[in-house]
Amino acid sequence: MMNSKMIRIVFLMLLQLSALSALADGGSKLTGTVIGTTETVDYSTFQKSTTANTREMAFDGNLNTCFASWERSYTWTGLDLGSKHVITRVGWSPRNDSQGEKRVVLGVFEGANREDFMDALPIYVITEKGTIGQMSYADVNCSAGFRYVRYIGPSDARCNIAELEFYGYEGAGDNSHLYQLTNLPTVSIHTKDGVIPYDKETDIASQITIISDDGQTLMSEPGGVRERGNFSRTFPKKPYRIKFDKKQRVLDAPAKAKKWTLINNYGDKTLMRNLLAFELSRRMGMPYTPYGTAVDVLLNGEYKGCYQLCDQVEVNPGRVEITEMTPDDVSGSALTGGYFFEIDAYAYEEASMFYSAQGNPVTIKSPDEDEITEEQTKYIKNYFNKMESQWRSILDLNTFLRHFLVGELSGNTDTYWSVYMYKDRDDDLVYTGPVWDFDLAFENDSRTYPIMDKGDYIYRSGGSCAGNMKSFVDRIVVNDTKARAQLLEIWDEVRRAGLTEEYMTDYIDKMEQKLQQSQTLNFMRWPIMNDYVHQNPHIWGSYKAEVQNVRRYMKERIAWMDNKLGYQFDPSAISPTIITTSKSQNTSVYLPDGRRCGNSLENLPAGLYITGGRKVVVR
Repeated sequence: MMNSKMIRIVFLMLLQLSALSALADGGSKLTGTVIGTTETVDYSTFQKSTTANTREMAFDGNLNTCFASWERSYTWTGLDLGSKHVITRVGWSPRNDSQGEKRVVLGVFEGANREDFMDALPIYVITEKGTIGQMSYADVNCSAGFRYVRYIGPSDARCNIAELEFYGYEGAGDNSHLYQLTNLPTVSIHTKDGVIPYDKETDIASQITIISDDGQTLMSEPGGVRERGNFSRTFPKKPYRIKFDKKQRVLDAPAKAKKWTLINNYGDKTLMRNLLAFELSRRMGMPYTPYGTAVDVLLNGEYKGCYQLCDQVEVNPGRVEITEMTPDDVSGSALTGGYFFEIDAYAYEEASMFYSAQGNPVTIKSPDEDEITEEQTKYIKNYFNKMESQWRSILDLNTFLRHFLVGELSGNTDTYWSVYMYKDRDDDLVYTGPVWDFDLAFENDSRTYPIMDKGDYIYRSGGSCAGNMKSFVDRIVVNDTKARAQLLEIWDEVRRAGLTEEYMTDYIDKMEQKLQQSQTLNFMRWPIMNDYVHQNPHIWGSYKAEVQNVRRYMKERIAWMDNKLGYQFDPSAISPTIITTSKSQNTSVYLPDGRRCGNSLENLPAGLYITGGRKVVVR
């Protein structure tokens, strides 16, 4: 007969075996206090309720009851587990009705340790339809521990859910491996009291979280979020500006700054046009090209789509690097700069703006509108007028012409609808840049499609120009012999440096592969692939076909630019680099005749190759 001590030992051993068994199959099914949205809809009357279809029904074990919120979006239900638990598995079943199965697609599971979920992290997103009357399950690959767990319904679904289950084990966990929605970084924003950004003036207090490096890197900082943009704000997929409370270096961006943008790319079904244009800017040798990378975005737990996280174009180290003025800089050398401004068709909406003597609308971006003085406004207005009339001595042709070539090579109809320029202190020149806003570029504007049928530059063939910018550009690239000669010299330079059809095709191929997972989710959320949106000139019908349109355009446009400029490209003119021992290389490799040899110099025989826009001799 066992004594009490032995009984206790056996009991503890059984508990441990039970725990190990639970961990082996995904942990134990968890219970707790039901939390979540309280206002529901009573489907029998379609009136607001707090007693019908309540949040508790998602945890009652009955697949024929459901939780259904009154509001259609940003609603949720979950559990307070009482202590931190590592979640290993989630289960769900859709509402039993004709629309229930698809109403779980893009539903998101989150875990948090604050009751208001401001510190929440995603742990799983549903990507397939559910099955009525049956539970679906998914393993969770997230090492963090959470006290609070929840399910947020997808947009416009009333969070319709019949049943939810969470599995796991008690423990604090760690941040060694977190969940990303796809291979792209995940940007998750939670706003105070769940307020959704509603204009581009009001910052909503937020916690901004970025998960990257396959879930191994976490950045979570307080800040604010608001809408941004002009026409892009009219789309259902909203663009945002985020502003951290303190300067942050985001991902691999060169700048450390508070302000960053989330570009929606709604009308760009490739989701890559801006990033592709930024690559052209780099190849063109622009002094500053905005940082940009594709990300997945969640707002208060709701999936918003694939966005482009990039710089806020502003005066800042690593961005527009000019002297930042103060209100005291009102005379002498201090008054001469730096100024950052934009020829802007929407300038009339801005507080700090002027019309130039030649009728061009200009927004002053820096100094800020709430700090700029009367003396500073008068100075830059007069200097801009002087630049327009005396451009040969004041306009920096190098940056202006490189900016022009990016716009024309990309076929951007908005190149002169919005043009950034800047002037630094004690520098007489006005510089052009950076490039910006290419959602209508690369053959994506019905007003100019097909671009290849046009014999002249796009800015002269249907492109949108603010004020009288068309006439201003004409005076330089059409009517001035020296400027045209310099334009040809720059084109020769960048072509010799490796701006080729092969290089750009390879870049597009890599972007297509990188965006593959995210674009699938994006067009679940925004099923517009077969719709005309914004200025789409053609319905290509699939992501692959959309990208192929850009790939074809890029190849044809480089040849078009050669012909327009009277230029004959000679691949042998690319500057050589000799590699004598190491063949390690992580970029596409070509023979001089354009045939591709793979993505590495490894295992290639000795000879001449083109890689990274340079001629390489392997010995």
